[in-house]
Amino acid sequence: MQIRFDHGPDGTACSFARAQRLIVAETPADVPAALEALDAARADGLWVAGYATYELGYVLEPKLAPLLPDGRRLPLIQLGVYDWPSIADALRPGAAELSGFTPGWDAARYASGFRCVHDYICAGDIYQANLTFPIALQAQGGAQALYHALDRVQPVRFGAMIEQEGLPTILSRSPELFFRTDTRGWIETRPMKGTMPRSDDAAEDARHRFFLQTDEKNRAENLMIVDLLRNDLSRISEPGSVEVPELFSIESYETVHQMTSLVTGQMVDGTGLGDIFRALFPCGSITGAPKVRAMEILRELEPVARDIYCGSIGWAAPDGRSEFNVAIRTLMVEEGQATLNVGGGLVYDSTAEAEYEEALWKARFARRLTPDFA
Repeated sequence: MQIRFDHGPDGTACSFARAQRLIVAETPADVPAALEALDAARADGLWVAGYATYELGYVLEPKLAPLLPDGRRLPLIQLGVYDWPSIADALRPGAAELSGFTPGWDAARYASGFRCVHDYICAGDIYQANLTFPIALQAQGGAQALYHALDRVQPVRFGAMIEQEGLPTILSRSPELFFRTDTRGWIETRPMKGTMPRSDDAAEDARHRFFLQTDEKNRAENLMIVDLLRNDLSRISEPGSVEVPELFSIESYETVHQMTSLVTGQMVDGTGLGDIFRALFPCGSITGAPKVRAMEILRELEPVARDIYCGSIGWAAPDGRSEFNVAIRTLMVEEGQATLNVGGGLVYDSTAEAEYEEALWKARFARRLTPDFA
């Protein structure tokens, strides 16, 4: 398994290659030992890098364990154990194209799922749920060429490419941080909730950004997830240390503006990577609130596994540092076929038409590689 991060431990592109061994959890029974192995490797002075798929979240919550879907293409956990990261070679451009953009749900199918979620919100079961669906594409070109092309149209802070034998290639153009830790036990997470499309017209684009920053619906949606993550962080943090230094910040990318907030805490001494995953995974920004009930409802409505989508990709150093993304804007590519999932958080005053349009807009970075893009 070879992994490239756009921004590694020192802020520059890095590569993890030639793993000493792989830590893999294929089944729920494998998960406890895999999580322990991550911390054991770091205690031995080694680095770990890789991914956890969204479905790991079912295993970490006993109430959700019976809902684990069949037909998963990736392991629940797969991280390599490495001596250290190396400087990544420059990406090589090449012929690369995506075509056959085919949403798995049309507007009518999405509206049906939307109505179910809205009924649950009205009944008081949940406040928010992140309803998602897959998009199928054909991929032409090698992994590096595709990744290079995606990097050019969607520069992000938490991009990663994973090439693995016998499994799909993962091309992640994620703008969202799941969590980051430092050598002192400080942890931060930056949930991303709230989206507006970019415009080629500068004045209109500025209006979109201002609207997102001030819109009560988007602020409420973001605040729900901030509160959820404050609660999750409190499970592994010193009492009174969890804070929200930034609320409702706006980050601008090539195709969208995004609202983010920053939640931080001082971890209890001895907290390991396995403890962090047990407390936080999956990130609340891609489930909804309350998390467990939202995941139950989403499992009713989403017939196939999300796999890497809404999981996490990252690395952890032996000195306590780590950085993992939320695997959104992420393609899974195998034998010329690509899957890109999209979605968004639904709240009481959401509308099906607007949410479906927003979900498709989030795939715009990939559509830029299609021959019919205009």
